[in-house]
Amino acid sequence: MSGDDRPAKVYGLHLVVLAVLFALNFVLPAYYHGLMARIMVLAVFAMGYNVLFGYAGLLSLGHAMFFAAGMYGTGLTIVHFGFSVPLAFVSGIACGAVLAFVIGLLALRTSGVAFMIVTMMFAQVFALSLIYFAGWTGGDQGLVIPQPARILNLGAAFDLTDPTVRYMAALALFAAALFATLALVRSRHGRVLVAIRENEERTKMLGYDTFANKLAAVTVSGTISAAAGAAFALLFGYVGANFAGVQYSILPLLWVLLGGAATTLGPLLGTLVMYVVTDTASSFTSAWLLIVGVVLILLVLFFPKGILGTLRARWLGWLP
Repeated sequence: MSGDDRPAKVYGLHLVVLAVLFALNFVLPAYYHGLMARIMVLAVFAMGYNVLFGYAGLLSLGHAMFFAAGMYGTGLTIVHFGFSVPLAFVSGIACGAVLAFVIGLLALRTSGVAFMIVTMMFAQVFALSLIYFAGWTGGDQGLVIPQPARILNLGAAFDLTDPTVRYMAALALFAAALFATLALVRSRHGRVLVAIRENEERTKMLGYDTFANKLAAVTVSGTISAAAGAAFALLFGYVGANFAGVQYSILPLLWVLLGGAATTLGPLLGTLVMYVVTDTASSFTSAWLLIVGVVLILLVLFFPKGILGTLRARWLGWLP
């Protein structure tokens, strides 16, 4: 394949995916319409995780705190301070970005398993803090954002509780995160992250500041995850401390591994596959976890690098 053909195929594929998602808005039945909106938002969460794990090679078990920071940064400003939707959304993203920068400064003093454990500990502290300050956060019960507070005024009023508006808002967020991620991984910084993942010492010898690049990756990753959390709060009207738990840090790891780490579309595919398998299995039997487990084992056996990662390794080398 010539160098001129590859960018056209890459961007063409991403535009086709977005076109398919747009068309699904008009054909999906009500239940799957809402489910797809949720999947797109959570896929953005997985995309944020993929920046850190897939491209920089840093395994974090604390990413739920960035998702929850975006969620609470949005929800608390609406409930307690009456912020408008755009301002609350920006506040949620800012909370996640600042938290990611601070956590990155501290956690990146470690590496490997220690980094994983430190991020998990920070996430646990964050989750326990949400429960402790229940008067503000709602604790275990969480907070419900009322419908009047979820109306976006941009000249015209857009009710985020309306299924079509919610779906299109989720699609807009997904599209923005997708192309931002694509631009990042195709940039010089993205290539440095891959070099750090493959051989950090050699990257240092080439003159790159690996700490600064990893800190940037943590911050960008946390910011994208916070944007997903902020959108989740606005589109589904609920914020809860359970979203800060360790299990919500494991889920994006699972989605990324299923779809293909270090692939831009892998997080969407992994999230979609996981939700479809879980939803289908649970509709047939109470032992749905057994079926999900078998399916996951088969996927790992036949697609060891994730679905898109394996396709890229075997046949489609141009996939980003």
